[in-house]
Parts: sequence; C-alpha cells; structure tokens
Amino acid sequence: MDSLNRHEDYGTEALHETHLLADPVEQFKIWLREAEAENIFEPNAFVLGTITDQNTPSSRTVLLKGVDEHGFHFFTNFGSRKGAAIAGNPAVSAVFGWYPMYRQVLIEGVARSVPSQDADEYFHSRPHESQVAAWSSHQSQPIESRDALDAQFHAALAKFKANEVPRPDYWGGYRIVPTRIEFWKGRSNRMHDRIAFTRSLDEHGAPNSWTIERLQP
Repeated sequence: MDSLNRHEDYGTEALHETHLLADPVEQFKIWLREAEAENIFEPNAFVLGTITDQNTPSSRTVLLKGVDEHGFHFFTNFGSRKGAAIAGNPAVSAVFGWYPMYRQVLIEGVARSVPSQDADEYFHSRPHESQVAAWSSHQSQPIESRDALDAQFHAALAKFKANEVPRPDYWGGYRIVPTRIEFWKGRSNRMHDRIAFTRSLDEHGAPNSWTIERLQP
C-alpha cells in the first residue's frame, strides 16, 4: 500500500473568488464540462450522503442526471437504503471528486422528489435492459445468491421482451436543492483553496440569496 506513504504536490494553480461566477450552480456546470473535456471517468459520479433512521451516516456513489436552477438531479429506487433515508430525513450531501484536476465540489442541501413526468422521461431514455433491471431488483434487500439475482433479471427480461417497460411506482428521481456549495482546488504544501457559497431556505422552502466566503484549508 505505497499510496499511504505518498505525498503528492497538487500544483500552484490558484482559485480566486474572481475566477468563480456569482451563481455557484452555473459555476458547477463549467467545472463539470471541464472535467468532461479532461476525459475524467464518469465525471457525473458523486458520493451521496444521507442520514438513516438510526441517526447514522450512509454513503454511496450515484450518477448526476441533470443540473439546473432547481438543483442537482438523480434517480433511484425509492425502496432502496438511500430512498428510505431520504424519506425519513431529506438532508443530504454530495461530493464530486475530479482528482486528476485537483478539484472537488462539496454540496449540502435538501432532497425533493422530481415530478412524475420528469421521472418517466428519464426512465424511458435508459437502455431497455436498465429499465428491466428496475423491475428485477429489490434494491438494498438481501438475496441468497448471484444466481438468484440473475434469475430475477432474466424472468423480467422475458416478461418485457416484446413490451414497453413501464416505470415502476417505486422508482423515480430526486433533486438536491443546495444550501451550500464549496469549490476546492488542491495547492502545494496542502495550502488548498476553498471557496464556499451558502444560502438558507425560507419557511416555504424557497432559496434566499447566496453569500460567499473563503475558508482555511
């Protein structure tokens, strides 16, 4: 495990407040496009953090499937561990790590369900086999073997072989309405740049204006 003793130099490229747009969501889009241009593997992958009903943290990697003025969108099985956690506590976090670029974006916010129409549209844009998988896997539930899981998939594949696959009621999407977005840029000597945007939500759940501050590394 040589990596445990390795000390990388993250370079001298600076991140100044003047480098960032006033709207951090629009700035995120720029960084995402730049990560795509650098051929980062799955640049839309992020670690989603939730809080369980036992008040313990839980994390997993999911894929971002949309970002706009309303938030950051992803889709999943509502009966999954993350779905159950969000149902009990909608506070979530998201970490995007584009490490070859010495960049990271950390997001905190509230997860809200997307409209059914949006979920339908995305579900039917997926490959046929991925649509079938939504019917064949009881996500996060135990199963006796891989063979049993494969049998469930092939049974569902046969069922929908000649038919359009409807979106299951238990499958849909969330959008993370952000209240905090931090942009991190690695620098030499661990003197990294950290710039955070924060805002609150009013009593109706509508977001207030962003404020910006630099944080010590």
